[in-house]
Amino acid sequence: MTPRQNRHRDRGGRGIPEATVARLPVYLRALTGLQERGVATVSSEELAAAAGVNSAKLRKDLSHLGSYGTRGVGYEVEYLVYQISRELGLTQDWVVAIIGVGNLGRALAGYGGFASRGFRVAGLLDADESIVGQEISGMTVRHIDRLEEIIAGHGVSIAVIATPAAAAQGVCDRVVAAGVTSVLNFAPVVLSVPDGVDVRKVDLSIELQILAFHEQRKAGGPDGLEPLATGDAPPGAAQYVETVEA
Repeated sequence: MTPRQNRHRDRGGRGIPEATVARLPVYLRALTGLQERGVATVSSEELAAAAGVNSAKLRKDLSHLGSYGTRGVGYEVEYLVYQISRELGLTQDWVVAIIGVGNLGRALAGYGGFASRGFRVAGLLDADESIVGQEISGMTVRHIDRLEEIIAGHGVSIAVIATPAAAAQGVCDRVVAAGVTSVLNFAPVVLSVPDGVDVRKVDLSIELQILAFHEQRKAGGPDGLEPLATGDAPPGAAQYVETVEA
């Protein structure tokens, strides 16, 4: 695989909907499991069940890749793995830097799934002098002052921000200025970025709150609550629902 340089990708070529893109990694995970078990072909119904979607949605998603399966046979697992991996860019070597090496950053540095999925962690950075110089998962933690040097020297494509909230925006500004256009944000804050920069936010507390909502609904919900009046919903709630339902 060849390293991916820091350049903005044209996202308009194939016109794949964002909701479909978000489901492709789920299909890939299910397919990889089938491949490991020696399964050669899979029906749309079986793959949809493994991925947790309905079969009609899966067929529509895969049609965006030009893959329609064979009637009575289904999809060839190995070829579909290749198709999705290629579409997601996983046939290339993506270089990652992790900024913030607290408990979460350490866990991410030791995650073995990066390398097997086409991601190479080339740098660990932190501002804490007591952490700088430590060996974590075979890598030496560098001082945050060397951020731009490491991005340029290793051709970093994706920055993973696992800093405290107060430091996250400043770090994000620096990685973007250094040419990184993809950011995975674990800090509990919304980052402001210019056009052309993609940010994916991972917030475990939000996911737990969503699960709490569903648990409450399954238990019958709170008594005596009236529906929210128009305009009373939390900011972003409608957008979140639209995204989930897409």
